[in-house]
Amino acid sequence: MNRILYSFGIIPLLLILNVSILFSQEYKAPELQKLVQEFKKDIRGPYKDIRWFCTDGSIRQPKDPCPDNIGPGNQHARYKDVVNEIARKNGIYFGQILTNTQPSDIWNPGNNFSRLKQYQLDRYLRSIDNGWINTKGQYYRGAIQAEDETEWGISFFTGLLAVDENVEKHFFILRNAMRDIPYKEDENLGRIMRSESKVISDQYPSFMDLRVKIHSRPQLSDIVDVERFLDRNRGQLTPGLQNQFKSLIKTMQEFFAPTDLKVLLKDMPVLRHQDLNTALLELGSEDFSNRQAELIRESSEAMWLIRQGIIMEKDNQLRLRLMDLSLQLEEIIFKAEADWNPENVKEQLQKICSLTLASAAAGYMEIWEWEQLAPALTNIEGKSLPLEQLTNTLGRARSAVEWSTSMFKAHFDEVASLYNAFEPMANGFIDDKIRASLVLHLGKAVSDLGSFVSKESDLTNKVMDLGNLSSIRGLNPGYALGELEVIETYREELEVSSNKIYIFQKPPSDLKPVAGIATVAEGNLVSHVQLLARNLGIPNAALSDNDLKELKKFNGMRVFYAVSNKGTVLMKPEREMTSEEKALFTKKERDLQKIEVPVKDIRLDVVNVLNMRDVDASNSGKLCGPKAANLGQLKKMFPGDVVEGLVIPFGIFREHMDQKLPGYERSYWQFLRTMFVTADSMRSSGKSEAEVEQFQLEQLELLRNAIREMPLKSSFIEELESQFSSVFGKTLGEIPVFLRSDTNMEDLKDFTGAGLNLTIFNTLDRKKLLQGIKDVWASPYSERSFKWRQKYLLNPENVFPSILVIPSVDVDYSGVMITKGINVGTKDDLTVAFSRGAGGAVDGQAAETHLITQKGSQLLAPAREVYYNRLPTGGGTSRETATFEEPMLSNANIGKLREFAASLRETLPRELKSDYDGAYDVELGFKNNKLWLFQIRPFVENKKALGSSYLESITPKIQKNKIIQLSTKL
Repeated sequence: MNRILYSFGIIPLLLILNVSILFSQEYKAPELQKLVQEFKKDIRGPYKDIRWFCTDGSIRQPKDPCPDNIGPGNQHARYKDVVNEIARKNGIYFGQILTNTQPSDIWNPGNNFSRLKQYQLDRYLRSIDNGWINTKGQYYRGAIQAEDETEWGISFFTGLLAVDENVEKHFFILRNAMRDIPYKEDENLGRIMRSESKVISDQYPSFMDLRVKIHSRPQLSDIVDVERFLDRNRGQLTPGLQNQFKSLIKTMQEFFAPTDLKVLLKDMPVLRHQDLNTALLELGSEDFSNRQAELIRESSEAMWLIRQGIIMEKDNQLRLRLMDLSLQLEEIIFKAEADWNPENVKEQLQKICSLTLASAAAGYMEIWEWEQLAPALTNIEGKSLPLEQLTNTLGRARSAVEWSTSMFKAHFDEVASLYNAFEPMANGFIDDKIRASLVLHLGKAVSDLGSFVSKESDLTNKVMDLGNLSSIRGLNPGYALGELEVIETYREELEVSSNKIYIFQKPPSDLKPVAGIATVAEGNLVSHVQLLARNLGIPNAALSDNDLKELKKFNGMRVFYAVSNKGTVLMKPEREMTSEEKALFTKKERDLQKIEVPVKDIRLDVVNVLNMRDVDASNSGKLCGPKAANLGQLKKMFPGDVVEGLVIPFGIFREHMDQKLPGYERSYWQFLRTMFVTADSMRSSGKSEAEVEQFQLEQLELLRNAIREMPLKSSFIEELESQFSSVFGKTLGEIPVFLRSDTNMEDLKDFTGAGLNLTIFNTLDRKKLLQGIKDVWASPYSERSFKWRQKYLLNPENVFPSILVIPSVDVDYSGVMITKGINVGTKDDLTVAFSRGAGGAVDGQAAETHLITQKGSQLLAPAREVYYNRLPTGGGTSRETATFEEPMLSNANIGKLREFAASLRETLPRELKSDYDGAYDVELGFKNNKLWLFQIRPFVENKKALGSSYLESITPKIQKNKIIQLSTKL
């Protein structure tokens, strides 16, 4: 550590502060990367020395064991000082030793189980990288005592399983931890098999095909293939590699050794759950030789009954045995799956049903989520099905795969991203977790059914040279031509281009204009990004992790990309475009997409702060934007469901913009107008559009920063304070409020503008609130907002922001309701997406999404966000962690939404004297089951994309009533 320099015996105060800052700073990624390499080369790895840790808390030398009078103690390594520093500063725990670690440090729900997950990630890295940070330290004798670790694991799990909440709320985390934390003698052979095959293929690339087979669908016959490969290539293999092959073969033999169910279930006590008791007795008494289908079906049922019944058993030792049995049964199914090869459609559906049930039983879905899927997957009766019903069943089966994989991502993405910053190999951690689970086989079974249904429907995606495309589905119709860029890990500093087509693992919530997008984690159907894409005809599709990886080889290629109205997806190299496809990109057709912001009726003479009760929809685009106008309208119609509010109209913004801009001989407004005039002159003189845009962005940055520093007029502040007290009953600074940007460019007939400008969350502090007003005024001049409107508006200079001021409601969950079915359903249905807390759904979180009909509702996706925002009364936001064991929306909530939508459809046109019969986009939330309304706007879709003759041409006509015989061979 740096020495502290003394000067005449006195330590200068400045030096003390500098040292304090130095000691508190986190280690940067390059520093961590360097330390990891140093640990790898060190014969002690991340450890300093070995000591005895005695029961009384004393620590003794290795040759001085704990005396009998204070207990036996444990012997293991101590961490290096720098390892402890990294843990303290970064929350990163290298080389964790479980023995003598407090269970509460590992099992820490408030910290999203970070240390537990880091332990699991460390195990993965060690398995694929020859010990990783313990490359040499793995031979440091005595550093870790396996028997002590196992004893700790037994105590850890029995303690956790004694608490019902851990079983009910954290089943996935708990069960998954049992794969990595030792609690018995045997190892996780599946992980060892995958890591050994990876290590071999990294050194000997021609083994890659077999490695892929072992990783994707391991079978007993793979052992023979590996033995043959070793015999054929023995002459080219080093002695070390030959030994690695022998080790892999031994691991595979152990992995595929048959499990004796009778031994596994021997001495199982009588259980409280009668169905589980009966199922285990039958499972242990049957002979499943050459009956793999029956073995998988009955094992799946037993796993499911364990998940349902374990909570009834109050003995934590018995709970541990049942959890272990669940893991063993999953392993049995995992091995047997490859030998169940359905011959026809009915058997394939049965296999999918069993694998889905087992996946839910393993915690990859919640119990209530399986119950949502069960009707479609279990009720396969008769000898035939209409193609439409089979397609719907396939859709629910795909949901099972997506929900299961998203469970892994939700829980492990944070820790994988943390380590990926300094150790790129961490990128494969989640994939390895999924491949070790039944989700791997479920995905393959669903994909096989998808191929059959696509063939019967003539609904075939064509995406470059990808093989099985049944996992790809269109979300928003449209077409694009541009360079393909595949983004596996999104970084905030990534600069997107409006001329590129992006493949994202997860779409950013503040996406700038792009030509097209496809995502693995689609977020939700009604996030701001999705609504903008739908509104502007930007093609958008969902795909799988594997699809993203396969598309990486086309990174940088110019491609044509189209999504049809029915979800067909087409992507091909530019050179393969037809003349019809090339004709789609003429200048004339592109110009027709631009929209004009109406300004002829705008009222800039109104410079008073308005009570929201005094505005309604007729004022939209005149006094204020549509948020305030429409919310004022809703306040009149549904007074008990809408908060009070204030409106800062366009006129107050314009009045402030007429002040002199410091450092210039003109006003803020004149500066803005001059910028657009100069930009037009640059275009006329032959400057490129890129040069013009760069000039505009630089000028806008100057203006934006100047608006943030703009003095607010004292008369405006006085009136704001007066109205605040009058409307909200408290003075400015006594209750937290939202400041919502509300421009005249939003909710136009053909342009939504959703989410482009700033919202200030839950502001209490008076100074921050006044500054927030200026920040909101400045936000339409941000790069993202400007690029969207520049691309799609004819007069982007005529944008005026108003501000809606409303008190905060600390909702339990909030979201968006579209008064029509999106992608599925009809105009009489509802699409809703809700996230826990405030604001998550509109920001693109993986929200709980439902299709609500007059008679019922269908879960389209569960929420998969671990973190969410709450709005404390002191202002700001607090971050809470979520669990997924229960749905957000209750039946009563869904009934309330259905009732409100019906009232809205009937009341709004009458109150507005409007003939608009389209759908509405409503932002709302529930607090203690009470509905609160926050915003309403017309739901704007891209009519050009929906009506495109080309997109219609790539959508085959599906014969919904076509009968499929379930005996049809696959």
